[in-house]
Amino acid sequence: MRFLKEDLVRSAFIAFGVTLFAGFFYAVVVSKLLPPYENWLLAAIQNDWYGIPWQYYCLIVPLTLPVIIVAVYLHWLSMKMFKHA
Repeated sequence: MRFLKEDLVRSAFIAFGVTLFAGFFYAVVVSKLLPPYENWLLAAIQNDWYGIPWQYYCLIVPLTLPVIIVAVYLHWLSMKMFKHA
């Protein structure tokens, strides 16, 4: 079986998406349910929702995806209107 370049790129994008989803899900949900960590990085991820200014900091990166989708759509729409104007 021979793999094409498109198959490799498609598999890389799927693996990248699954990895990002797992990381974000861990940071937002799973880390809050586990006991406290000794590691400073894992403890920072676990405790990022404490305090007034950082209350929803763990949601910043996952919520950028809808904003990016809207921005890409608006860019596409403006290019279509410019092309047909």
